[in-house]
Amino acid sequence: MGLFERYLTVWVGLGILAGVSLGLVAPGAFQLIAGLEFAQVNLVVAVFIWVMIYPMMIQIDWHAVKDVGKKPQGLILTLVVNWLIKPFTMAALGVLFFHHLFAPWVDPASASEYIAGMILLGVAPCTAMVFVWSQLVKGDPNYTLVQVSVNDLIMVFAFAPIAAFLLGVTDLTVPWETLLLSTVLYVVLPLAAGMATRYALERRSAQAVGEFVARLKPWSIVGLIATVVLLFGFQARTIVEQPLVIGLIAVPLLVQSYGIFVIAYVAAKTMKLPHNVAGPACLIGTSNFFELAVAVAISLFGLNSGAALATVVGVLVEVPVMLSLVAIVNRTQHWFAPAAVPAGQGVMKEEAR
Repeated sequence: MGLFERYLTVWVGLGILAGVSLGLVAPGAFQLIAGLEFAQVNLVVAVFIWVMIYPMMIQIDWHAVKDVGKKPQGLILTLVVNWLIKPFTMAALGVLFFHHLFAPWVDPASASEYIAGMILLGVAPCTAMVFVWSQLVKGDPNYTLVQVSVNDLIMVFAFAPIAAFLLGVTDLTVPWETLLLSTVLYVVLPLAAGMATRYALERRSAQAVGEFVARLKPWSIVGLIATVVLLFGFQARTIVEQPLVIGLIAVPLLVQSYGIFVIAYVAAKTMKLPHNVAGPACLIGTSNFFELAVAVAISLFGLNSGAALATVVGVLVEVPVMLSLVAIVNRTQHWFAPAAVPAGQGVMKEEAR
């Protein structure tokens, strides 16, 4: 592992401190950056996420993507966790904590809005950052692409009905611009760029793909740290002014994240999935599509609502939590069967090591 990867947790911690500090010192600069968005998708953050996921897109081999259907267990696990377990456990935890355990400290109206924000996070499985987590655990990029693509397709049809049912509303409008723009920005465009780059590199030499991706890896980590700085900088004032509320919301989100991961990881081990499929399958179910959740929370409850705040806390909690889970996945590789190296994939696997 390189210097950036070896001390990634340290860099992220410093990024969090830098983001909060800069957000307090220069709030105008962060407000200007925050305003550079379209359909609730911040374009500067999108660029940094692009930098993060582009190296993994280059590693996707379309000759191997077709083989994913021959081993659907990992895909089945992801879909069951994301759509049959996660939304409902998130709603249950929200009710447990804010209508019961935290009731003495939170008024009923605010509690209901916090629960609504949590539900919106639970019904929105992650799209972009999944590729980052998969890369950090040396996941199969071909399998990860299929998992993300199928999740996005299901989200188009399932997000509104499940969210409406759990929120108890009869008419929930999906912000299609946010959903479609995020899919294009975070999946379609980087995938097309990665395919074109891979094609050009393979024409040059058999080793060119691995060498080029190795050179890009530090920039991928830089993109992650820059994203962390921006996200925490955007919310610096909220973090300082409402630490108790943020802490209360973070508790059930942490329980949900680690609980869902344990359920998925135990199931993956029981299903005897290879490590490079099990890791991403479990991490996909733990992270969230925060742009979509924030957009819906604002449209339903308002910009300054408790629901919008809860979705923002989900953003703040996600990166540290996911890095801890990445560490767990990497340290438990021996629990799972090693993945076989398909013919023609030697360069990619060698680079991953």
